[in-house]
Amino acid sequence: MTQAITHAASPEAGKAPVVTIDGPSGSGKGTIAKLLADKLGYALLDSGALYRLTALAALNADVDLADEARLAEIAGNLDIRFAVANGEVAAVLEGKDVSRDIRMERVSMAASKVAAIPAVREALLQRQRDFRSPPGLVADGRDMGTTVFPDAPVKIFLTASAEERAQRRFDQLQRRGVSVSLRDLLEDIRARDDRDMNRTASPLAPAEDAVVLDSTDIGINDVLQKVLDLVHERIQ
Repeated sequence: MTQAITHAASPEAGKAPVVTIDGPSGSGKGTIAKLLADKLGYALLDSGALYRLTALAALNADVDLADEARLAEIAGNLDIRFAVANGEVAAVLEGKDVSRDIRMERVSMAASKVAAIPAVREALLQRQRDFRSPPGLVADGRDMGTTVFPDAPVKIFLTASAEERAQRRFDQLQRRGVSVSLRDLLEDIRARDDRDMNRTASPLAPAEDAVVLDSTDIGINDVLQKVLDLVHERIQ
C-alpha cells in the first residue's frame, strides 16, 4: 500500500467491498489483516497506526494528553503516509519512517488514551474511509465494523483471553531482547481493554452482524482459513 490518506475517495471507492477485523489488543487481528490483504490483493488499513501516529506526534510536541482540543488539531493535520518497504507497511510521519517508534509501549498506552477522545476519532474518521478503493479493503481496528464501515459485507471480531494476549506480547518483546514483566503486561492489557470497552466514543464491541472468532486456542492459519471461507461465501 503506497497511497497517501489525504485525498478524497473516488465514486467507485464507495462500492469496493470491505472486510473489517476488529478486536482487542493482542488478539492477532493485525497479523490476520495483513495475511488476508495479501491473499485477496486488497488494500490494507491499520487504523490503530493512525492513533499511534497521533499519539507519537503529541508526545514529540510535549502536548498534554488531557488537552483534547490540541490532540484533535494534531489528528486533523497529521503529515503522514504509508508505504511498502521490504514487504512491510511503513508508517511515515513528517517524512520520517516511524514504524518502530509507534510500537513502543509508551506510544501504545498514549494511543489508547488518545483514541478515547471523541474529537480525535471524528478528525480521523474520513481519513480512514478514504482507504476504501477497488478491488477491496481489509480494515483492522476496534470500530471498523461498527462506525467506520458499517456497510461492510464481512465483519470479524477477533478476540482471545487477556492472559493469552499478554503472553503473546511477552514472547514478542523477549524475541526483541526487551526485558518486561508478564504481570505488568497483563495489567496493561486489562486496563486498555477496560478503557476501550467503556469509552463513550465508539467503544470496543462486536458489530451486531459480526462473526466472533476466539483465537486463544486456534493457530493463525486456522483463523485465516475461517475468515477466507467467510469472504468467499459473502463476497467472491
